[in-house]
Amino acid sequence: MKVILLEQVEKLGRPGDHVEVADGYARNFLIPKRKAVAATPAHVKSLDHLLRQNKGQEDRLRHAAGAMAARIAEASCVIKRQAGEQEKLFGSVTNQDIAAALGARGLDVDRRKILLQEPIKVLGSYTIPIRLHPEVVAELRLTVERS
Repeated sequence: MKVILLEQVEKLGRPGDHVEVADGYARNFLIPKRKAVAATPAHVKSLDHLLRQNKGQEDRLRHAAGAMAARIAEASCVIKRQAGEQEKLFGSVTNQDIAAALGARGLDVDRRKILLQEPIKVLGSYTIPIRLHPEVVAELRLTVERS
């Protein structure tokens, strides 16, 4: 089934892209969640008009994400946790902990945008990617220290 994406869908495309997907995926997920519409001539025409209007808004969002990425790159976070011998933590540092540490510094970041592969379980310094926008990824310097 041919559909037109209304928003960014991971591993599928960006808003306005015409993609071919399985019928069930389109009917059961993309269309009900308003992530896509069927690619009919009427939808194509109206969506082209909407995309031209939203171009300016997308540019403003990208610019704001770039400014936030610069602020995150300047900041470095230190999280203190209890650790045993061999520098292993009692517990772990998750993306929720990182979001809270950034919030304490005045940087409001959604925890789902922090791209942490797995929770941190060892003391040390880390570089954490944060996807603020589909085209903007910030790098956060994080240090986990013993409390």
